[in-house]
Amino acid sequence: MASKSSPHRSLATAQHKAFWLDRPDAPAANPPLTQALTTDLLIIGAGFTGLWTALLAAEANPGRRIVMLEARTAAIGASGRNGGFCDASITHGLDNGYAHWPNEMVDLVRLGDENLAGLRDAVTRHSIDCHLEATGEMAVAVAPWQVDSLAEEAETWAKLGVNVDLFDQNQVRQQVNSPTYLGGLWRRHDTVMVDPAKLAWGLRTAVQNLGVALYENSPVKQLTKSSNGITAATPQGQVTADRAVMATNAFPNPVRNARRSIIPVYDHVLMTEPLSAVQKTAIGWEGRQGMADVGNQFHYYRLTSDNRILWGGYDALYHFNNGMGPRAEHNPATSNILAEHFFTTFPQLEGLNFTHQWGGPIGTTSRFTCAWGTSHRGRVSWAAGYAGVGVGASRFGAQVALDLADGRTTERTELEMVRKRPFPFPPEPAKWIGVQATRAALKRSDKRQGRRGLWLKTLDKFGIGFDS
Repeated sequence: MASKSSPHRSLATAQHKAFWLDRPDAPAANPPLTQALTTDLLIIGAGFTGLWTALLAAEANPGRRIVMLEARTAAIGASGRNGGFCDASITHGLDNGYAHWPNEMVDLVRLGDENLAGLRDAVTRHSIDCHLEATGEMAVAVAPWQVDSLAEEAETWAKLGVNVDLFDQNQVRQQVNSPTYLGGLWRRHDTVMVDPAKLAWGLRTAVQNLGVALYENSPVKQLTKSSNGITAATPQGQVTADRAVMATNAFPNPVRNARRSIIPVYDHVLMTEPLSAVQKTAIGWEGRQGMADVGNQFHYYRLTSDNRILWGGYDALYHFNNGMGPRAEHNPATSNILAEHFFTTFPQLEGLNFTHQWGGPIGTTSRFTCAWGTSHRGRVSWAAGYAGVGVGASRFGAQVALDLADGRTTERTELEMVRKRPFPFPPEPAKWIGVQATRAALKRSDKRQGRRGLWLKTLDKFGIGFDS
């Protein structure tokens, strides 16, 4: 269904910047490393995984010497570019969890809930002003076949003893007014909305207050095992540590088995100007829920603290040979499609303009959840590949990575989800061909009432895939 609004007009003045990072209160970068240091724990990467690793390690052992190295500045990657959906799930949703670890799901749901509670507690204890709102998330059906999918999800939650709100067409439109909605499911309990950059910057302040030494603009050029532990070399210095955690997520990782497990895909996002009172009334949305439709190619959207609408998703783009960088962050064709879909969903907002458009890298695995591993005879651990739901899951990922680096056996490290790594991606050009074939198959599935063709069924059989 085409919209009357011209996407070109609504995007005409949109800046090619990540909204969350485009603000005057962004912290100034710390100086780079220019000396040789010795420390107990080295953390490479200052996104969510690295920051949570630092916080958890420092709080567990206040006397531990901790150094962080960041190639650019904290939160410059996915941590500052995402939608701010902070989900309790550590399995990329119930269906994905049951598909891979049916016997562990009761524990995985509990651990996810505990993880979100721990995150909220840290935000409170460290006075992190990240505009946290406990709104929950509502999934909406925009095609008839998706209504049944919502009903099945509600039944699954009921078996876990969790109440959710299942809405018919009239009920869901009373919540958020869109002519495209046919039904909805509101999970009030397991998702909070945050300003992701402010969360990351708050964690950055918290860990430094606890004595963690953070060096920015200090890319690690080489990671080697030395007689004293692990040595990381930067352009102007080096750090020798007893233990190290790699927290680079989608960005290049010097550990070979991590590189084979993760690919970077680019998600694209639009941000509107603030809604007027009349515009806000026209769509309702009094519950301020995070929103997502149910298709394989889905949109996610939410309100900000000043009543802008963040609108993202639909298509995730993989660039040949793990291509990353500024050129991948801007895709006019994708922005135009997103704008068209926005006004189809909310035609009553005709004339609203977008102020920002951007893309960001998502690290994903073939099972859509974080993967872990160790190297350098167990002295180095890594966690990466949250597939777009890392705002909350990164804290759990950090806990596991810290357990592994320290050689601790815990409930977390004994999970099959942790012990068994995902199916590795093949080398190029097979990787690129496989990703494109999967994207096309997902699009066909949406057009065929969710029925999965031979390609997707084959991937399902082996527990692998690509999330679009």
